Amino acid sequence: MKLTAQQLKDFNEQGYLFFPNCFSEEEVAVMRSEAENIYRTERKEVWREKTGAPRTAFAAHTYNEAFRLLAHHPRLVEPLQQVFGEPVYVHQFKINAKAAFEGDVWQWHQDYGTWARDDGMPEPRAMNIAVFLDEVYPINGALMLIPKSHHQGTLKAGHDKSTTSYPLWTLDQETVTRLCREAETADAPGIVAPTGKPGSVLMFHGNLVHASPPNITPYPRKIVYLTLCAVSNHITKFTREEWIAHRDFTPIQPVADDALLAYARAHKVAAE
Repeated sequence: MKLTAQQLKDFNEQGYLFFPNCFSEEEVAVMRSEAENIYRTERKEVWREKTGAPRTAFAAHTYNEAFRLLAHHPRLVEPLQQVFGEPVYVHQFKINAKAAFEGDVWQWHQDYGTWARDDGMPEPRAMNIAVFLDEVYPINGALMLIPKSHHQGTLKAGHDKSTTSYPLWTLDQETVTRLCREAETADAPGIVAPTGKPGSVLMFHGNLVHASPPNITPYPRKIVYLTLCAVSNHITKFTREEWIAHRDFTPIQPVADDALLAYARAHKVAAE
């Protein structure tokens, strides 16, 4: 998948792009089924909320074939190769859950703030691509973005180790308020929350400020996050577990565009 000149312009200005229906329901169904199976395991890579509900599953692409194919999918890899102008590798792979009634908050933060401070990533030449496995509504913990906030560079942050089960470099309320006011328009507040059907894809800059509220609805919200980094920009510190911040900087070789669909059809029973 190649980005158009207008999409590249929009990404540079706003810091994100949204692609509804990027993956078919058939492709999504098998990934959703396998994500739920992973959440039921006691693997060290599966982190949970304080209630015991699943919060995130790391590195599924290293032990699950469907997610390996997703990590090598041209619809995700090619746009980042285009933006960075070079091959990319998988820095991080997460399946984040917002369990019905139990999914907790993700505080306001920049992803590159963590990659720089904890992993020694030289520049913000990495970004997240989010693949919706469930429908994301405005009500079930949708990801909130502050448009244009990536132009601010890497902001001062505090290391929050207590709010949730996942430590995060977070921004204070004064900074978030200022960024929102700067992003406001006459017609809209300074926050957007992309929503859509399963299979939709959100791509956003590593310095774009974002967060998500708790999910207090009966509608679960699972999203796969691939962090793809320019190979020349690989991390230089190895303070986190390898399955959280990967140390294999091998350039991704994209699979065929129909590879995930072929896998889904071969595993149709598991997806139903």
